[in-house]
Amino acid sequence: MFEKPGNGLLSPGDFVLHPSQPDWGLGQIQSMIGHRITVNFENAGKVVIDGNVIELVPDEPAPR
Repeated sequence: MFEKPGNGLLSPGDFVLHPSQPDWGLGQIQSMIGHRITVNFENAGKVVIDGNVIELVPDEPAPR
């Protein structure tokens, strides 16, 4: 269970943005173990997010 309720609606494969790091670009959730969310961001690579501290923002990839 997350202290940030929006994270509970996410699942691996979902696309997200980090609310305070817009320069990281679009990220895709790789795994969610406990409150640790591993996200692969376009411009920052793989980052482990504490889902109890940061509430990720759901997004969609840009159409090609």
